[in-house]
Amino acid sequence: MRAFEQLVRFGWEQALSCLFPVVIFTSLAVTQFITLPLLPRYDWLLIICLFMQWAMVKSGLETKDELLVITLFHIIGLALEIFKVHMGSWSYPEDGYFKILDVPLYSGFMYASVASYLCQAWRRLKIDLVNWPLFGVVVPLAVAIYLNFFTHHYWIDIRWWLFGLVIIVFWKSWVIYEVGGTRYRMPIVLSFTLIGFFIWIAENVATFFGAWEYPNQTEAWSLVHLGKVSSWLLLVIVSFLIVATLKQVKEKKQGKTELTQPL
Repeated sequence: MRAFEQLVRFGWEQALSCLFPVVIFTSLAVTQFITLPLLPRYDWLLIICLFMQWAMVKSGLETKDELLVITLFHIIGLALEIFKVHMGSWSYPEDGYFKILDVPLYSGFMYASVASYLCQAWRRLKIDLVNWPLFGVVVPLAVAIYLNFFTHHYWIDIRWWLFGLVIIVFWKSWVIYEVGGTRYRMPIVLSFTLIGFFIWIAENVATFFGAWEYPNQTEAWSLVHLGKVSSWLLLVIVSFLIVATLKQVKEKKQGKTELTQPL
């Protein structure tokens, strides 16, 4: 009974942490079946995302520091979208006024929502990291994973080499989280894999409601290839590494501030 209660608590905290992604998916579903006036659908989605972001900061659900992290992810995601659309990996076939090189600006919020989830879950579950690798290892690894999303179009795809490197680097690393006053731990690589898998499920929902379109979905919707899990897995790793690094930098700055304050 205790285990079931803890599972429910954990699920509830996860659901609260997914508030931003839930709003995005709900908006995708609603606007797919209800035509909103005056503006194209993509532009309404941008307005909804901007309002949601403002509401979360205004209500205190997200801090200003977290907003900066989320904005960073929006820029990183938008840059990746522009490149991938240019290379024909997927497309945004609908009209929109707020587009950059055929990419609607709301698309960056889909990446930002992943950062929002990580920041929310970090705070709600009181995340701690054990045996976290050195800064000089984590940052180059995150950069290499992100760059591979671009370079594999011109060179070999080294995603599996990178994933193997992730396993080696984080073999002894654990994430500690709290549910109902009890602390649990999970291998970080396992947490990467689980989050990546659930984002793949969310991707299927998103493409079903027309968030974007893969070449094989032009005529009719079909399940996103399972191989895309590896892409999301690597993107989750990049996201987690960025959030974790920024959190640790902030904690170190706060610690130095406390040490320099007069007693």
